[in-house]
Amino acid sequence: MEVHKKLLNSVEGCVDDALLGLVTSHPGLSLLQGHRVVLRSDLHALKGKVALLSGGGSGHEPAHAGYVGQGMLSGVVAGAVFTSPPPGSILAAIRALTDAGAAAVLLIVKNYTGDRLNFGLALEQAKSESVSIAMVIVSDDCAFTTTSKAGRRGLCGTVLIHKIAGALAEEGHHLGEIVDKVNQASKLIGTLGVCLNPCSVPGSCPTFHLASDEIELGLGIHGEPGIKRTKLTTANEVVKMMIDHMTDPSSQSHLPLSAGNSVVLVVNNLGGLSCLELAIVTGSAIHCLESRHIMVARVVSGTFMTALEMSGVSLTLMVADDELLRLFDSDTRAPAWPATGRTALTGQTHLIQPSVEETTVVESFENEAPEAVLVRHVLQSVCSSLLALHEELNALDRAAGDGDCGTTHSRAAVAIQDWLQTQIIPASYTQLLSALAKVVQEHMGGSSGALYSLFLTAAAQLLQSSSNLVSWADAVHAGTEAIKRYGGAEPGDRTMLDALCPAVKELQKLHSCPSGGEMEVLERAVQEG
Repeated sequence: MEVHKKLLNSVEGCVDDALLGLVTSHPGLSLLQGHRVVLRSDLHALKGKVALLSGGGSGHEPAHAGYVGQGMLSGVVAGAVFTSPPPGSILAAIRALTDAGAAAVLLIVKNYTGDRLNFGLALEQAKSESVSIAMVIVSDDCAFTTTSKAGRRGLCGTVLIHKIAGALAEEGHHLGEIVDKVNQASKLIGTLGVCLNPCSVPGSCPTFHLASDEIELGLGIHGEPGIKRTKLTTANEVVKMMIDHMTDPSSQSHLPLSAGNSVVLVVNNLGGLSCLELAIVTGSAIHCLESRHIMVARVVSGTFMTALEMSGVSLTLMVADDELLRLFDSDTRAPAWPATGRTALTGQTHLIQPSVEETTVVESFENEAPEAVLVRHVLQSVCSSLLALHEELNALDRAAGDGDCGTTHSRAAVAIQDWLQTQIIPASYTQLLSALAKVVQEHMGGSSGALYSLFLTAAAQLLQSSSNLVSWADAVHAGTEAIKRYGGAEPGDRTMLDALCPAVKELQKLHSCPSGGEMEVLERAVQEG
């Protein structure tokens, strides 16, 4: 396997560069000199309150430094990529917080051995300095059906603990109260991830390999193995598989979830998933939960805790009562926390009905005016010709474009034929061209549909007061000018204008041609086009 390309200054300095970029772009954040520690710039605001300190290996951005700010963390300590931070830096951060007047410090730690050891060592050293300090371990992974001695891994649910603890600390709760409430909330949180493509530590090869049609369920945020590999299927089916596994009562790490529960849903991009895919997964997750009669009280969808550029997603669920929702909704200035609504999603109306033009379907065309019968015949003839030229137009387009010209025009022809089956030809040519513009706009598709609709819409306006030959010439000119104005092309650019513009030039001669010379002008216009 090859080393993946990354946009860095250097492998060795990537963490320091990233932290510097973060604090220089957010005035509410500062670096502790000599350490990979990000702190709130307004440390004086912590006086008499509990300070919250978290952290871990880098590579999970925006976690954890993105969650530093009023209403969330007071500071974070970053290690090298996927490496626990050293206890010396953790202790330095603790001292900075207590020097600022914090009454106590709470360490929020993901359940990984290195983090537990290093944060634990710093905690014991701080205790020896008479610091009031405690530590909570977040272990929200729902992957493994039997738990090991090391316990469940800490994943994206940690961010929810940052939010809950941050709200409690901002309100001035004591250390013991915050620890109790956070530990209770931790029991109500579960997370499961799925991966489409692996990540790679800067300067190294990918941590594992997945076939093009494979996904891995239940992997960790450092590329640790999951519980199984399976074939890639639809987003709906993958989400169902994830939620089924997370809530399976036979699993020792499952999240107890029953019909009628309210939940906060976090849809987390593991680093390399497109926004389009993430939105699809979010919709699938909401639908899956609601189909089980789970009330989706809040949803945040975005990038919260990554595994570098891993292409994948994790789902986090927190069973939430009114108090947890209140804390979740509380204000924060942490730069990575999204603006969230404070209204339950379940039960909301998500569609606004557009105004619909009334159309009358007719059963008989016997009473159509003679002129309308002629127009109907002309339109039918044009549509038949376009359909007969389907393959020829595609072949011509393959030589110069993407080969779908015949297909696109056939869609328009079929749509107009269908329209003719249900509509009486309007007596007004303005109404006729406007109606045809709407048909091609809705059914033709692509840039061609827009261009023809522009042409017809602009031309229609010139026929409101008169429909003689001169008015028709002006209408064709107006339509052509609309195509030039909005399409950006000019004659000679190998577009439909190369045919339209010479014909328009000839038609303009209708303004000055002698009586009886109109047919000659029309014939020349056809030849030029």
